[in-house]
Amino acid sequence: MESISLYYREGASDKVYQASIVPKDGGYVVTFAYGRRGSTLNAGTKTPTPVRHDEAKRTFDKLVREKTAKGYLVADGNGGVTAATLPATAKAPTGIHCQLLNPVEEEKVQELLTHPDWWLQEKIDGRRLLIRKEGTTITGINRLGQETALPQTMVESALACTADFILDGEGLGDVLHVFDALSLHSEDLRHEGYAERFVRLSKFLKVSIPPHFKLVDIACQLSAKREMFTRLQREHREGAVFRHMMAPYTPGRPASGGMQLKYKFCETASFIVTKPNPKRSVSLILFDGDRVVSAGNVTIPPNHNVPAPGTIVECRYLYAFRESGSIYQPVYLGPREDIRAEECTTAQLKYKPEPVTV
Repeated sequence: MESISLYYREGASDKVYQASIVPKDGGYVVTFAYGRRGSTLNAGTKTPTPVRHDEAKRTFDKLVREKTAKGYLVADGNGGVTAATLPATAKAPTGIHCQLLNPVEEEKVQELLTHPDWWLQEKIDGRRLLIRKEGTTITGINRLGQETALPQTMVESALACTADFILDGEGLGDVLHVFDALSLHSEDLRHEGYAERFVRLSKFLKVSIPPHFKLVDIACQLSAKREMFTRLQREHREGAVFRHMMAPYTPGRPASGGMQLKYKFCETASFIVTKPNPKRSVSLILFDGDRVVSAGNVTIPPNHNVPAPGTIVECRYLYAFRESGSIYQPVYLGPREDIRAEECTTAQLKYKPEPVTV
């Protein structure tokens, strides 16, 4: 049996992650367990059904690459840790992690729209992307804090700026839609409130004029917020983001709530592919605590490759059925290399409303 113990210590974080390849029913499964050191660990499996050893090994190695790329260290056998050796295919960790937002319930939206301290932006339907400029070195950073390739247009736009920076935004084609700044002119801004960061970001982009960086508009006043929110709904945009004007930039996702929240007009979620089906369809699963549950099937359009089992994919859907867990009217959007398997949970789902009884 192959197994590994990984540790992550930073600030108040002291986490452990364990993974193993375990024989089962004539095949092999990849199991995992994670949690705070010394506490009861959450457990699960990356392979819902037994697979061949070579498939299990690929899943196991991918899991180790993902964790070590995020800064996890491997136990040295003496209670300490050592840096893990990353396979050649692993993406290098940058130490920069983006801020992730919790969703806001529909009944709270009107309160945020009318509160003067909460600002409104469009939730851009792209891929999360940070760009760091250090002299002439331009680095793309994905949602997992790993180095990622950038379109040449974004590299040239970054080089057109004379100052160093770390910008946060959504990549759409060859354009970075910028909505936040972690640093400008080599000054760390993460402790500043969002209003201060946005004003300085706006001035920076106005002076630098990078051709493929576009500032995401923001609405601060009541009438402007209502007009923007209505327009985004009318135009069938992905959603809206509410940011408290005093919110600092805090990496990771709060356990609940937060000073920056998102509200989606259409439902999307990340799923794990289990197997291909006839007529270019694949089966999907999600984690529900320590259980693996089916989420139905999705058809793969002709302009996409059929994803292999174990691939994490993004789908749009109308709602999920509580009885079966399957998603209704799913639309395949593509693979997501920047989403971890443990994030593919039933907590993402929006269920079909219960019928009202009179």
